[in-house]
Amino acid sequence: MLTIQDRVRQHSCSGWSRREFLRVGALGAGGLSLANLLAIKAQAAAQGIPVRDRAVVLLFLQGGPSHIECFDPKMSAPREFRSTTGEVATKLPGITFGGSFPKLAERADQFAIVRNYASGNGAHTYLQAAGTENKYKASLSALYTRAVGTTSAKTGLPNNVLILPEAVQPGLTLKNNFEGGSALATLTTAGDLGNSYAAFNPSVSSGGEGNNKKKNRDASDSGGSFRENLELNLPRERFLDRRSLLTQLDTLRQRSDQAETFAGAVEYERQAFDVLARGVGKAFDLDGEDPRTLEKYDTTKLFRLEQVTRYLNMYRSSNLLGHQMLLARRLCEAGCGFVTVSDCGWDMHADGNSMPGMQGMDYLGRQVDHAVAAFLDDVAERGLSDKILLVVTGEMGRTPRVNNRGGRDHYGELTPLLLAGGGLPRGTVIGQSDRTASRPVGEPYKPQHLWGTVIDRLFDVGQLRISRAVPGDIANHLSSLPVITELSS
Repeated sequence: MLTIQDRVRQHSCSGWSRREFLRVGALGAGGLSLANLLAIKAQAAAQGIPVRDRAVVLLFLQGGPSHIECFDPKMSAPREFRSTTGEVATKLPGITFGGSFPKLAERADQFAIVRNYASGNGAHTYLQAAGTENKYKASLSALYTRAVGTTSAKTGLPNNVLILPEAVQPGLTLKNNFEGGSALATLTTAGDLGNSYAAFNPSVSSGGEGNNKKKNRDASDSGGSFRENLELNLPRERFLDRRSLLTQLDTLRQRSDQAETFAGAVEYERQAFDVLARGVGKAFDLDGEDPRTLEKYDTTKLFRLEQVTRYLNMYRSSNLLGHQMLLARRLCEAGCGFVTVSDCGWDMHADGNSMPGMQGMDYLGRQVDHAVAAFLDDVAERGLSDKILLVVTGEMGRTPRVNNRGGRDHYGELTPLLLAGGGLPRGTVIGQSDRTASRPVGEPYKPQHLWGTVIDRLFDVGQLRISRAVPGDIANHLSSLPVITELSS
């Protein structure tokens, strides 16, 4: 058995002691060890869970991105309705995007845009858009994890990960969102499924939790038993203090090799240690990435961090989205099944808590344009376009008519939606809005259609319905979701 402890002594009501935070090869007091989780995952895979060899990256634009300034500019509408950033022609004849998205316009043949999608949500609550109505009140990422297991059978990486800006920049200090973090937690919540199926959030163990440290931790401390077993919370340092993590793991591995510590270990104890020493550190380590790839994804040069935090001081806004997307690609390539990337600050009322007018599109819009374009190019170059499904959306859209400050307010009748990869049709625009982008023409697609389409890419739905390896209520719910017809196989 391998036990890794924090060398800093911790104080509790029982006195001072060393905090044990990992055991490989035994059940710890807090629940399953990593080795047990790997064994359970392998057993589940052997039972024939009908999951496809695909992964999902959900880029969630928190705050409510404007559907008009994103992908439906409506320049023929009256001035108070049409895009404040103008429009840019795409590769698709007669199709334009908002003026902040020239790189995506050049790549419009690589993805699908849905112009009649409506989240039906008019507030900063994320579960309605990030999940479906289910008895567990759980996000889709948690339902997926409940179906396939908490970890990848191949690498032991968590199957459900939330990437905040702090995950790619050690020591970053950002304030939480204006609701004290409670809304953020619902983005990947496991609800009544239990905390074991919530997203693994590598940012929680960082020191960069802003001035509202307790609230941030309460809101986003997730990952359940997997988090307890995999965190490797080195003394007073973040999980992603990469050099320290890798150095200490390498030292442990060398010692074990020399002393034959694991000579009698069972298969999953060996695998668990190998995951820690090689797999996990590498997957989360951007320092090992090709500098040319890092440069292609880099969005820090688009604007200075203080240019957005000056106004968006209640949000977890940053200029790090490019490297968040790069980390998402690395995790999917290493075996993670569902990655949620959070990009905050899209609340554009122009009310003092956001930039004047719709100026946020000049920063956040162009950052998404650059980061998503880099992601699409990178995934294609690696031959992963059919393996990774990218979903870009938010909890709602924005009012068609600008307000008297030049901003747009909450609106759930239309919401931007982009889908790329995963074997879906490309180069298509689905549905349309009316002349002022106020309502969809015909019946709108809703979150259940979006996530039904995603499930259809992730599972063999026919086999899922009859699978005994997935809990019956979960299998029935996931397999019964409707799909976006134009994208169905």
